[in-house]
Amino acid sequence: MKPYMKVSLAALAIGVGVWVGSVYSNTAIGAGTSQPGTVDDPVVTKSYVDQQIQKALNGGSNTGSGSSTGNNSGSTGTGSTGGDTSLPPVVSGASDAVEIVTVKPGQQLIGASGAEFIVRSGKAVIVSEGTNGVADLTDGVDLTNGQAAPTNHLLSFPRDGRGITVLDGNKYSLTVMVRGGYSLK
Repeated sequence: MKPYMKVSLAALAIGVGVWVGSVYSNTAIGAGTSQPGTVDDPVVTKSYVDQQIQKALNGGSNTGSGSSTGNNSGSTGTGSTGGDTSLPPVVSGASDAVEIVTVKPGQQLIGASGAEFIVRSGKAVIVSEGTNGVADLTDGVDLTNGQAAPTNHLLSFPRDGRGITVLDGNKYSLTVMVRGGYSLK
């Protein structure tokens, strides 16, 4: 077979393959079977969604056309039925700023309940009373008393009285990013 015939047949085969693939992909199950705005795929407006949310929050008592004569007494929601649609309060401690703390050899950095530490530099070990320790959220493990605290790992302190200190024999201090309450002893 001559070379130009091979190239021509290859191009024809690729073209037919692309055409067949496009025809079959359009007729696959679920592809192109429903048009937007039909019963199978309805278009929903924001006002309709708001009305349905208010109906669900009020126990289904609102069956009108979306306008209500209820008193909206300063709530922050977008509904019109006057129910309590205010947002929940911000979780305490969620907006705490990150502080940089330096821990010198011989000192202990003790975290309050819910505090988070990231050891940025230095060799740190965990200080904990009892068998439970500190959660290393980066590796997903529990670090117990005396274990090394890895650098650049997010450590979570679930209860008061747990913390970190400089490794014994190390003369360099720790630099720690702290979010939440803490005390330096």
